[in-house]
Amino acid sequence: MKSLSLYLLSFITIILTFLCFIDLAFAKGGALTSEIPGRRLLDDDSSKPRIDVTKGYMSNEDLENAIMAFGERCSNISRIYSIGRSVNGFPLWVIEISDKPGSEEPEPAFKFIGNVHGDEPVGRELLIRFANWLCDNHVKDPLATLIVKNVHLHILPSMNPDGYALRKRGNAKNIDLNRDFPDQFFAINDLEDARQPETKAIMRWLRRIQFTASASLHGGALVANYPWDGTQDKRKEYYATPDDETFQLLASLYSHSHYNMSMSKEFPGGITNGAAWYPIYGGMQDWNYIHAGCFELTLEISDNKWPNASELSTIWEYNKMSMLNLVAATVKTGVHGRIFSSDTGRPLPASINIKGFNQTVKAGRLFADYHRLLVPGVKYQVTASSPGYKSKSTTIFLEEGATTADFILEPETSNVGKILETGCLCSGSNKNRLEVVDILAHPQMEICLVVVVAFAFLLLLYRRKLCFSLPRHRQLAGSKRPIVV
Repeated sequence: MKSLSLYLLSFITIILTFLCFIDLAFAKGGALTSEIPGRRLLDDDSSKPRIDVTKGYMSNEDLENAIMAFGERCSNISRIYSIGRSVNGFPLWVIEISDKPGSEEPEPAFKFIGNVHGDEPVGRELLIRFANWLCDNHVKDPLATLIVKNVHLHILPSMNPDGYALRKRGNAKNIDLNRDFPDQFFAINDLEDARQPETKAIMRWLRRIQFTASASLHGGALVANYPWDGTQDKRKEYYATPDDETFQLLASLYSHSHYNMSMSKEFPGGITNGAAWYPIYGGMQDWNYIHAGCFELTLEISDNKWPNASELSTIWEYNKMSMLNLVAATVKTGVHGRIFSSDTGRPLPASINIKGFNQTVKAGRLFADYHRLLVPGVKYQVTASSPGYKSKSTTIFLEEGATTADFILEPETSNVGKILETGCLCSGSNKNRLEVVDILAHPQMEICLVVVVAFAFLLLLYRRKLCFSLPRHRQLAGSKRPIVV
């Protein structure tokens, strides 16, 4: 019996040691951070047919063909997927552009949405041009390179293909999709099943992907509009969000990069608070900010809702730099980083809070990366927290470029204590206690224990070294030397 117990305890010791080695492999990033083989940048094959979008507006079928043609021509930096279907069953196609499309990375995500209103088709035309321009220039243009390498860009050219086909503002059921989202002030469409399929598709999309910022393209004016879009008493007045300065920064960036938007006589600087312009309720940009933590702008990019197709090239040229700079802002400003566990070295599902703001930013599921847009030239207190871990805070001074701040959180209770507590062979039986003491008194077992304790000590030293040499994630373009807290 003594011999059997001895062998059993030795076997358990070996198994535990083996498991420790497995844990170390993961802590070093073995399975979680394995590199995806790099893709060779394909040369543009001019023999492949390209959709000519300069002779007029595309039909829904033309748009679908253009998206699929783009996916084939630019497969090295893109993937095509659908987030759902319209009332009449037309797919809501999305183009994702990235150096690793379809793969999760510790990078911010940005989305463009066009054709929210069926009778405002300029956005869908510009977004196809924007995608093709990035494909043609991502190797030779620095801004295009930065976007492809450091952002996951998602482009939905048409949110309302049915309304476009019918040449009307609403969808096939004549519902204005920019009034169909849950509203913070008034109970509008509280039941998700009662909303339009296009609206529900957007809401599901934002539950799957954590977007840092976004913009929807509209027509009928020339201005960059930012939240809030409504007021509590329905009065037309400036109604600011807690991030009003950041929204003004993003809107001004778009306006001043535009050919003439910032010279508007109606809107100072070419920007406006939505509620100060005219209040709306059930709008998409307010819902993005409240429920998804996504900084969304509503961009009015043409005075005429449906300008002559001959004007599209000019409108594209006027908006190109604005679109590029807005996407690039997600990595060129703000605070970014990752959150790790001190005991395992692994990315830790956590959240970030900025003192003075009531918005919580959740870290990514796989890499525990976070991205928070903020106004430069200000000191901020950043706090990382996760259930079961001690929160940590640091103060940063945000300059013109982005700042990287990584956090290493410590468990609230020692894992060693938990192992000792759960591993105690304490029952009410004196016989069990005597058997354990008897086994420990065996001479060979004393040697075994000395070896195990020594190995455990070396393992502890290795873990401490590991925590301070965590694998570096890709540093965001334009950011300073990372801060580790």
